[in-house]
Amino acid sequence: MESVVSNELLWLAATCLWTGLLWIPYVINRFRELGPPGWDWFPAPDPAPRARWADRAQRAHANAVENLVVFAPLALAVHAGGVSSPFTVLACEVYFVARVAHYTICLCGLPIVPRTLAFLAGVGCQLTLGVALLGLA
Repeated sequence: MESVVSNELLWLAATCLWTGLLWIPYVINRFRELGPPGWDWFPAPDPAPRARWADRAQRAHANAVENLVVFAPLALAVHAGGVSSPFTVLACEVYFVARVAHYTICLCGLPIVPRTLAFLAGVGCQLTLGVALLGLA
């Protein structure tokens, strides 16, 4: 039985997998700084990371999750609604690249301008999907 998966769904899956792995560098740093967790029922909250990159990684991961909440339903709706086009496929691909760039820029501590541009590229992709769904383009 042949499965038909749109390119939008492939890029959504790649974005979900990417976002699902972004916690790893931060948690490795937590183990390095704090050691393994204890067995307390209600442990004290973790102190802020000493490594600035780890703090940036945690915030970039949270941003990726917050934006995935908008992107995923749009990509799913494009697929389910049958409004796939070269523009929606490109929007999903660019969204993935923009999220990888955003995380990498944050992790490296680069200035706010490239980070904002990567973020806005992702927002533009979300808008592209929304416009396609509303039939405005």
